[in-house]
Amino acid sequence: MELEKEITELHKYVGEFRTRFEQYEKGIFTKSDFKEFEEKIAPRIAALETVISRPPLQTAERGDQKQVEGEAEYKHAFFQTLRTGAPLKLEGKAVDYHNRLRLETKALVEDVTGQLLVPADVDAEIYRTLGNINIMRPLCQVRTTTRDRLQLRGIGEVTVGWGKLETGAAPPESTLVPVELWQYVEDLEGETKIGKDELMDSDVSLEQALNERFSRAIAEAEEYAFIRGLGHGSQQPSGIILAASGCVASVTDVINVIDIEDTKQFEYTIASQYRANGAYIFHSATELALSLLRDAALGTFTWQPSVAAGKPNTLNGKPCYTSDYLHTLAEVNQPIGMFGDFKSGYRILDRMGMTVQVKREVYANAGLVGFQVSRRVGGAVINPLAIGVLTEHA
Repeated sequence: MELEKEITELHKYVGEFRTRFEQYEKGIFTKSDFKEFEEKIAPRIAALETVISRPPLQTAERGDQKQVEGEAEYKHAFFQTLRTGAPLKLEGKAVDYHNRLRLETKALVEDVTGQLLVPADVDAEIYRTLGNINIMRPLCQVRTTTRDRLQLRGIGEVTVGWGKLETGAAPPESTLVPVELWQYVEDLEGETKIGKDELMDSDVSLEQALNERFSRAIAEAEEYAFIRGLGHGSQQPSGIILAASGCVASVTDVINVIDIEDTKQFEYTIASQYRANGAYIFHSATELALSLLRDAALGTFTWQPSVAAGKPNTLNGKPCYTSDYLHTLAEVNQPIGMFGDFKSGYRILDRMGMTVQVKREVYANAGLVGFQVSRRVGGAVINPLAIGVLTEHA
């Protein structure tokens, strides 16, 4: 069974944590003793949850495409340029592939500052890796685009009524008011440095190094922005917890405390059609507090750890994920949790194409070569009724 060892360890640590808590309630341990144990075990539980309970990976469409004619030749030339610093040298089929890549991505800003378009299969591999690191990307709707913004047009609600037209019933009239909204794609840039000796390895090694380093940095920046981003005015995606997103609001009853009633009331602020596919997201520290909560009537724990790889923990029978970009219980009057159907409520826009710029002179004295990646991604709430935000009691 995949990740069987990690799943067994998670259940062991959660069991120990709950046993210590029960002993603390009986007076066997002091509060300070329990807190000391909690601080010791919490990082272990959080690390295991991260490995086990990531959602199933959703890949961009181009990740499923086969390598096209000229791609292998372009890819080799691309990595030769990264390794040696020589100008990109394209011949034969690689020229056609490069021109097609430029056309598909609208060229982005390639060649303006010495940037090189990343080969499609390398680009796709980075996207695949993002979904294994970023908790939001697999849960939300993902759409690719070749534009800098996407226009969303809507109209007011339509009124309907019962009755047959042939018997004289008149259909209710509605006043339809066109609404124009825009979802923007923002610029995201990052940089990594690689030793000159490492650059002498094969294309595969260099490709793997760039994938691993860029994927992790991009995934962390994206997750923060999808949850807490300040929006287009700040050149960031619009985060879910922004008040301007208009998501359904709920507040805990007591300061610095979360209970079962809070989570159930929170869940039922969302309409039933969205609750069916709903999932919780909390900070790791908040989820640890939730793991000790019992159903008053049954005496059973309402939070349960994952039972299989790729399966999330559950709370009230619903999937429960963690992101440490949410606030904790100690942060008064701040959003501490989200619940809803994220695929219906939040859309991520991926601007097709990614570029890399080589920086040799800047780090030459240190024996390093810098690589600056540029990609474009956006995010916004498209259905605020599908997602709820739980705020700490003020």
